[in-house]
Amino acid sequence: MTFRPSSLIVMLRQLMLLLAGLLLLTAAARADLGTAVVPERTIYPGEELSAELVREVTVTNPNLRGGYVTTTTGVLGKVTTRTLLPGRTIPAGVLRDAWAVERGTTVELVFSGKGLTITAAGTPLQNGAVGDFIRVRNIESGVTVSGTVMADGTIQVAPK
Repeated sequence: MTFRPSSLIVMLRQLMLLLAGLLLLTAAARADLGTAVVPERTIYPGEELSAELVREVTVTNPNLRGGYVTTTTGVLGKVTTRTLLPGRTIPAGVLRDAWAVERGTTVELVFSGKGLTITAAGTPLQNGAVGDFIRVRNIESGVTVSGTVMADGTIQVAPK
């Protein structure tokens, strides 16, 4: 089989156009991968995340396993449960809300029902974020009750 120089040039042009198209498709696929949040420095367990500690980056690895945080607003005010390394994605499962009440501190217990409100001092038996249902010991009586952690740091005691 013999090739004329002009047919060889045509084939090379077609090959170059095909390669250029593949490069454009690869670039478009990278653009669709979205963003990920990565730490700026090593963040240790129990540390609260702020805007200075993290940044959003464009994801370029199509083989990156999912389950990571994609926006900075998803991590602000959260606390990490394990060490986070700089430049690595932050798995969503290692973040929790900051504790509103901590075990061993003194909190106000509030019981409301049928127009009656009773308050007492209590000690949480476990840490709790806003909305968590935790056990609390009444300081005066020693009775253990359960209640919901409120945003103001009080515990709304559940009726028995």
